[in-house]
Amino acid sequence: MNSATILHVDMDAFYASVSERDDPSLKGKAVVVGVGPRGVVLSANYLARTFGIHAAMPVGRAQRLAPHALFIAPDHARYAEVSEHIMEIFHSYTPYVEPISLDEAFLDVTGSQRLLGTPREIAQDIRSKIFAQEGITCSVGIAPSKFIAKLASGRCKPNGMLEIPADRILTFLHPLPVSAIWGVGPKTAEVLERLGLRTVEEIANTPRATLIRALGEASGSSLYELAWGRDYRDVVVNEPEKSISAAETFVRDIDDPELILQEFLRLTEKATARLRERSLFAKTISIKVRYADFTTVSRSKTLPLAIDNSHQTYEVVKTLYQAMGIEGARLRMVGVGLENLADDAPEQMLLGAREKGWREAESAADQAQARFGRGSVRPARLVVPEDEDK
Repeated sequence: MNSATILHVDMDAFYASVSERDDPSLKGKAVVVGVGPRGVVLSANYLARTFGIHAAMPVGRAQRLAPHALFIAPDHARYAEVSEHIMEIFHSYTPYVEPISLDEAFLDVTGSQRLLGTPREIAQDIRSKIFAQEGITCSVGIAPSKFIAKLASGRCKPNGMLEIPADRILTFLHPLPVSAIWGVGPKTAEVLERLGLRTVEEIANTPRATLIRALGEASGSSLYELAWGRDYRDVVVNEPEKSISAAETFVRDIDDPELILQEFLRLTEKATARLRERSLFAKTISIKVRYADFTTVSRSKTLPLAIDNSHQTYEVVKTLYQAMGIEGARLRMVGVGLENLADDAPEQMLLGAREKGWREAESAADQAQARFGRGSVRPARLVVPEDEDK
């Protein structure tokens, strides 16, 4: 086992905690972040969780479980602001910070201990500073690897701290259920169940070849290594973004192709604006549709040259949708994805191509929106007349 010291710091019910801090009247009540008949729960405080509510649950089901709970709309800009403050705190302890989401990150504090103290002292100091500055709590797992640190933080929630030294890893890990291992979702768990494997220790004592036959080379090998607590991945600083996406679940199912294309255009504008904000280019464009019966289908196209403008991206999105031949089908959700990202501007080799013109126009639109706000500049087909914008 390596000699690194990794912290996994995870905010407790982050969205709900920020909402409670900003609105003290929510304190002591079951709070759920998520609204609308088609919405999903983004966060639930620990009181709400006692009624069986959890993230990703449909809001309608959560309301049936706890009709007295307070359901509030998310404030993503506020969460991003608080997250930025928290990440600044992390960077004050070590330059080796790997954000996983707005509310959690891995920190390699191996080189910080000489100046800042033991891992437990560093972790406690981080927890105290976050509470004093942001008014919310977090849980911290401390271990020689990312895998064990993340497991540890999950076992000490909420508002806890758990250190797993190298000589206690297997004692901690082996009694856990197989679902505790990264990569074990419902389908993998079902395969393991058929093999009679219910704990991590049982996986560890299964021959690697058996796991590979059941799960494939990559999954079987990974599962075997993790079951013995072997995870040598470093904390990655500024890992490149792998994809950018935008999706919308409709209030009611839609079967009008024009309205669906209009929504695809809006999502394309949203996704490509984020792409340009990050100075990235996408080579693969994908779309996703979910039918009224919840069946979900995806289609994608990889281009010869990466692009970053809405016009060209939407032409690909539109073509993918029309090629599906589903005009008239009732859709519950649509989404646009930008993948295969690069930070190098493509060379346009075609004479007479319009790429430069479109990019200049959209760059100007981005600047206008930065100054006057989102929605100040948008395609004509997305402009709703005042008497229709109710």
